[in-house]
Amino acid sequence: MHDTKTPTMQDRIAELRQRQARAMEMGGEVGLAKHRASGRLPVRERVELLIDEGSWFEIGALGLPELRTSKHVPGDAAVTGFARLDGRNIGVIGIDSSVLAGTTAPTSMRKQGRLIEIAQKNGFPIVLLCDADGGRIPDVMGWRFSHLPLDFKTFLKPTDGGPIVPRAAAVLGPSYGDSALHASTAHFVCMTRSSSLALVGPSIVEQATGEVLTDTDLGGPDKALAIGNAHMAVESEADAMDALAAFLSFLPANSSLPAPVAPSRAPRTDPAQLEHIVPLGKKSGYDMRSVIDAIADEASILPWADEWGGSLLTCLVRLDGNPVGIVANQPVVKAGALDAHALAKELDFVDLCDTFNLPIIFLNDVPGLMVGSEAERSGILKIYEKLALRISTATVPKLGVVIRKAYGGGHFAMGGRPTHPDFLFAWPSAELGFMAPETGVRTIYRRKLEAEFERGGIEARDALAESLEVEWTAESEPWEAAAHLSIDDVIEPGQTRDILIRALNFAWGERPRVSR
Repeated sequence: MHDTKTPTMQDRIAELRQRQARAMEMGGEVGLAKHRASGRLPVRERVELLIDEGSWFEIGALGLPELRTSKHVPGDAAVTGFARLDGRNIGVIGIDSSVLAGTTAPTSMRKQGRLIEIAQKNGFPIVLLCDADGGRIPDVMGWRFSHLPLDFKTFLKPTDGGPIVPRAAAVLGPSYGDSALHASTAHFVCMTRSSSLALVGPSIVEQATGEVLTDTDLGGPDKALAIGNAHMAVESEADAMDALAAFLSFLPANSSLPAPVAPSRAPRTDPAQLEHIVPLGKKSGYDMRSVIDAIADEASILPWADEWGGSLLTCLVRLDGNPVGIVANQPVVKAGALDAHALAKELDFVDLCDTFNLPIIFLNDVPGLMVGSEAERSGILKIYEKLALRISTATVPKLGVVIRKAYGGGHFAMGGRPTHPDFLFAWPSAELGFMAPETGVRTIYRRKLEAEFERGGIEARDALAESLEVEWTAESEPWEAAAHLSIDDVIEPGQTRDILIRALNFAWGERPRVSR
């Protein structure tokens, strides 16, 4: 008889440890060397850069491809687990591009779905470390493609009525296919300068269309930032992890909780300087960031999508320690006029703030909406309608300050009275109205001015236009708006921070600080 020795528990433990060790190999010596040569870190080093030391709790490490060859694919090219970031729970999905370019197959997809399911069920943020070249062939060929374990009910966002959890993504290399889909679900996407982000990679584009592109041409940071596919670009992977941590520090673990408060700090710029920062000339430019520096707590400003729709600034800041979102016109870009890109950016940002219980502060210096054939072709009308509705239905506190001008539909897109702000203030320099005086007079009184020209020539016409502009300007003064309660008060520039802090307290009232 053949004597077969029954394995002992020690044998089984030894086998477990051997398999665990192989799971840590990632792409092996050759794969990791090639990966490092591209300037990228291995996925497990990325995770360690992100999380609190000693907090890693991995699941799915022993996963293997359904279709197995002689090549070992640890974890099916994905690392999934839980950890703490600044003392708070997070879930992490890291794609291992040191093996098979991080391509996606059924096992890795199940791992990712499992991580997302647990994080959403238990209400804590998801961090996505993106670096992959789409689907793996032949693992997703033929019938297998339709059988992929991708559940959009949970993969994109929860649909069971539970709270929404924040998602933050770092794009750390060429990210196509599922990695791009991951990034598209994130509330904040940070890219390294050497990374790229697109639906598919250059090789597929060339085969499908004949267009020859590099990764940078197709989806480099400049391209992704300009259209809102990403919100920030940084130099290094360490910088990307810092950016993700900074973003999540403003948000609660999920949408059912208040946003976290931090110790108050004085602003970097003395608020008293505000009366000198903003010029009174209607066409004089200034950088709205200098105003924000005199309102927000020092070192608390996190820009959000600066290079998308540049005539509008959106950023997360702290005001007396309380996290808020700021939406502000940027006069040095298109004079602060709002085009379709700026409106689309604002729509996403307002939704972010209202979802995660961040009050919104609107800083108005807006000449209006962009008009003309190009604006119409860009779909400005539909995006404007959606934005106005989203602002109106947002239930977090909404505070507005008219700094210099607020005209027409631009004012409504910046939290004007028809969108139901909790408080609306204006500086003494403010002008409010349907149109700027010079534009309005030449539009509304065009026939009257033409008749005056026929009677008395250019000088007579210009004199009439000047007198009509004086009348129009008088109607646009903040005193008239205050007299008719179109605004709640006219305030001194240097009082802006203090008044916003006090108004925010009353806007929240005694209710829990969550969106109703």
